[in-house]
Amino acid sequence: MTILIRNGRLIDPANHIDQLADIFIKNGRIAAIGEGLKDNGVDKVINARGKVVAPGFIDIHVHLRVPGQEYKEDIRTGTAAAVRGGFVGIVCMPNTNPVIDNVPLVSYVVNLAREQGLCKVWPTGAITKGSKGEQLAEIGDMKEAGIVAITDDGRPVTSSETMRQAMIYAKQFDLMVMDHAEEKAISAGGAMHYGKVSSMLGIKGIPSTSEEVQVARDVLLSLETGAHVHIQHISSRQSVALVRWGKQMGARVTCEATPHHFTLTDQIVADLNYSTDTKMNPPVREEADRLAIIAGIADGTIDIIATDHAPHHIDEKAVEYQDAAFGITGLETSVGLTVTKLVKPGIISLAQMVTMMSTRPAELVGLKAPALVEGAEADITIIDVDKSWTVKAEEMASKSLNSPFIGWELTGAPHATIVGGKLRMLEQQVIGE
Repeated sequence: MTILIRNGRLIDPANHIDQLADIFIKNGRIAAIGEGLKDNGVDKVINARGKVVAPGFIDIHVHLRVPGQEYKEDIRTGTAAAVRGGFVGIVCMPNTNPVIDNVPLVSYVVNLAREQGLCKVWPTGAITKGSKGEQLAEIGDMKEAGIVAITDDGRPVTSSETMRQAMIYAKQFDLMVMDHAEEKAISAGGAMHYGKVSSMLGIKGIPSTSEEVQVARDVLLSLETGAHVHIQHISSRQSVALVRWGKQMGARVTCEATPHHFTLTDQIVADLNYSTDTKMNPPVREEADRLAIIAGIADGTIDIIATDHAPHHIDEKAVEYQDAAFGITGLETSVGLTVTKLVKPGIISLAQMVTMMSTRPAELVGLKAPALVEGAEADITIIDVDKSWTVKAEEMASKSLNSPFIGWELTGAPHATIVGGKLRMLEQQVIGE
C-alpha cells in the first residue's frame, strides 16, 4: 500500500533531522520526504499535524512466551500489543518451555513470527543449555539461525567462570551478552524490595545487593574479556553507579531501564493493597533508587528504555503475594509513561526519547536502525505527545492484563505504527492482515 504522512514533525537525531514535512511511503520504503507532497492515488493519508513522526521504536526486552506458554501470550497477541504500543520490532527472551537454546527452536520462533507477527521479531538465545548455568549453548549456530543476543534472562548465570567463558565466546560472534543480574543466594525467597515497606507488610524482601554484586561482576568481566555486556532492567542506585564507573573505566557495558523502575517505588505494593500486579523481578525499590535511575537516563549512563514485557495468566497472579509469578506487561504503556514521566517534566527531550527507544536499541543488538531518510525501510512510529488517555484493561491487545498502571491517566500516546510500509496501528486500533 502507499501511505502519505502529512504535516508531521520529523525527529531523527541520528540523521540530524527535526523538521516539519510529509513522508510518502511506497513499496515498503520511504519514497519521498518534503513539504506539500501530493496525495493523488495514495491508499492512505495520515494527518500528523501536531504529532511527532519518529524512526520506528524497538523494544529489546520482551517475553512472548513462545514456545510452550502460549496461554500467557503468543506471537499474534504479543506483536499486537507491540504495535499498539508504537513498536515496529521486538527482541524476545529465550526463557520459554523449552528454553530457546538450539537452532531448531530459534528457527521455529523466526518462522512463526514471519507467519503470524504484526511487527518484526528477533529472538535471543540462551547462554547455557536449558538456562541451567552449566554448559554453554550452541551460540555460534544460533547466531546463524537468527539470534541477536544471548541471555539466560529469568535464570541468571551464577557461575562467574561460566559467564566469563560466555563473554569470550560471544565476543567472537560479535553478540551482546544480556544479563538479568541477580545473585540467587541473596534474593532467595524474596517477593519485593527489602526495606521498610517490606518489613511493614510482612513480605520477605529482595536486597539491592542481590543485583549489585552481579553488576559489579559483569563490569569486571567485560573489562577483562572486552565483551559487550548489557545489564537488563537496572533497579538500584548502586547498580547505576557501577555501570557509570564501568563506562568510565572503558568496559563495554550498557544497560536499560524499564518504565516501572523509573515510575514506581516499593510503596506501590502497600498503596495497591498487596496487588500482585506490583510484583516484578527485580522489584521496584526506594525513591532514592528511582531518582538515581532517572539521573542515569538523563546523563546517558542508562542507554535505552525497554519494557521487560512479562505477561502472566490470571491464575498465576490471583494468589498470595509470596506465591505469585514475577512480572508485569509493559508494551502498551511504555510510550505514555515515558512521555508523562520523562519528556513532559523536561528530564529528556523528544530527541533523546527517540534515541533511547529506536536508534540505540537497534544498535545494541546489531540491527540497522530505523531512519527517516529516502530509501529507508518504512518503519515509523507516530506519537501524539499531547494526547491524554486512560489505561484500560478492556482496550489492551495483550493476552494478559497484569499491569499496575491500569486506571492511570497518561499524557502522550502512540498514534500510528508502520512496519515495513504496512500500517499496523492507527489511533490505538491494531490493524491486522
